[in-house]
Amino acid sequence: MEITRTGSKPSFKGPEDWFTGAVRIDPLFDANDARRGGAAMITFEPGARTAWHTHPLGQTLLVVSGCGWVQKEGGPVEEVHPGDVVWFEPNEKHWHGATATSYGN
Repeated sequence: MEITRTGSKPSFKGPEDWFTGAVRIDPLFDANDARRGGAAMITFEPGARTAWHTHPLGQTLLVVSGCGWVQKEGGPVEEVHPGDVVWFEPNEKHWHGATATSYGN
């Protein structure tokens, strides 16, 4: 068993080449020999979002608070709320972030 305590990994500002607007990243866990990916809690201030991007294995988003927007290439902007789970297919170009008036994470 491994327990990673809240606050044991420092928060950092989202890099400007990955994000637009004010974004804070709180790492949760890293990939290791037993799991292929890591996870982080990302907080988007109103109007902040990711750049268009893809993930070779896809990406799952768990909306835990606030209100956000997500969009896949060629699709409509969708509003998401706490409790929603978003899955982007492998190599599906997309972005995600806060709405214009609410933070999201």
